[in-house]
Amino acid sequence: MKLNEPMIIVNFKTFLESTGKKAVELAKQTEKVSRETGVQIIVVPQTIDLPKIVETVEIPVFAQHLDPIKSGNSTGHILAEAIKEVGVVGTLINHSEMQLCLSDIESSIVRAKEVGLVSCVCANNPAVSAAVAALNPDITSIEPPELIGTGIPVSKAKPEIITNTIDLVHKINKNMPVLCGAGISQAEDVTTALKLGTLGVLVASGIIKAKDPYNILYTFANATQQQR
Repeated sequence: MKLNEPMIIVNFKTFLESTGKKAVELAKQTEKVSRETGVQIIVVPQTIDLPKIVETVEIPVFAQHLDPIKSGNSTGHILAEAIKEVGVVGTLINHSEMQLCLSDIESSIVRAKEVGLVSCVCANNPAVSAAVAALNPDITSIEPPELIGTGIPVSKAKPEIITNTIDLVHKINKNMPVLCGAGISQAEDVTTALKLGTLGVLVASGIIKAKDPYNILYTFANATQQQR
């Protein structure tokens, strides 16, 4: 699947506000914003909520994780073919809350490609981002873990992390989209991230925990649209 740029990826994590019926409602609101603004917005629900959300919305749905396994004796793991079959189009890999060793990142990217899933690999610093870029995922996202959930945006607190990541990644793969996440909570954070050279943002609590997720996401999408 070809994704449009710039993009916003909304990670539902395991918040109660984005679980079960609330996850479906949040996905509907996200789709509404995407349609109204024309901005590519991707939702990333918990594994158990994937089938219902895929049935409900037409915007792209990613999984939060897949395991670098083949079909067989792997109880409790997440098989790439299983999430592909329900209509998911991509997956996060190596989120800071689900980190993998480099060999497993590579195997996960390979597994995603084998079944036709878009791979978005998260990295915690520029050097890891460069190593990831050499493994040829579809998207790389830089997310300093110390800023995740703080409301302190990486695009303001540590802009050099973003620019250094983009420089290193593009030396390896000049066409690879680089996103950023961690602490993104206001439209101006999105604007700053795009001005620094990213092609979108990965957000979670700034949307999920907001009193009015629709309104906040709309302002994010508007900021994204203005930078096109």
